[in-house]
Amino acid sequence: MSRTYRLVVACPDRVGIVAKVSSFLATYNGSITEANHHSDPVTGWFFMRHEICADSLPFDLDGLRTAFAPIAKEFGMEWMITDSAERKRVVLMASHQSHCLVDLLHRWHSGELHCDIPCVIANHEALRGIVEWHGIPYFYVPVDKENKAKSFNRVAQLIREHDADTIVLARYMQILPPSLCEEYAGRIINIHHSFLPSFVGAKPYHQAYERGVKLIGATCHYVTEELDAGPIIEQDIIRVSHRDSIEDMIRLGKDCEKNALARGLRYHLEDRVLVHNNKTVVFT
Repeated sequence: MSRTYRLVVACPDRVGIVAKVSSFLATYNGSITEANHHSDPVTGWFFMRHEICADSLPFDLDGLRTAFAPIAKEFGMEWMITDSAERKRVVLMASHQSHCLVDLLHRWHSGELHCDIPCVIANHEALRGIVEWHGIPYFYVPVDKENKAKSFNRVAQLIREHDADTIVLARYMQILPPSLCEEYAGRIINIHHSFLPSFVGAKPYHQAYERGVKLIGATCHYVTEELDAGPIIEQDIIRVSHRDSIEDMIRLGKDCEKNALARGLRYHLEDRVLVHNNKTVVFT
């Protein structure tokens, strides 16, 4: 994969943004390999993601940031520029169900996910062998119902020690404390086993069965203090019928969970997700 710089921008919409950025890049002979734009007529905001061939520019990443800063100031941009060669550090968290964790480990091992996984944190011992087979450190941190703060202080310590850019809850069946949600806002990704906003909370497949739904799904979203209410990154669905039992729904839903989480994480790693208020713009 060719090395690129990713320019990601959100700002109030106005005439001339694309022209200004394109002219800036052309001035320095920058070669745009991918360009995405979206204008939201309801909020009046504009969103952009460009990938620029790194070798086509006369300066490094810091030089590009410095050169672009005056344009960002002129248009009131929320912006960042990242280097595709820099791998994000992703800490995975799990409980006892293996399907999402194993799927991510396989995609990482095969090179499909461009990231580093410095460790896995779990509140059960069940998945240790699978994780350590991949050569990844495994930390067992049980959650004491009588003293959850102590457990999550240890979790936070491990996350900081391993310099995590991103945290993925791969069916980690515990609610994170508000302090951790705030510290890593926009960087904690969860997979919820329902098509949100339907069936929030525990046992969503049981809830879906009781309602007689014809579609079940899974939702990959950023974690906020409010349970299962963070900005949605990706969703997947599958059709079911009255013939399907709760067990059938759980079995079918696991494929949705794996697919939605893997796609959502990949979009995040590639800086394709722009959050505005409680919604996302995802440039796939």
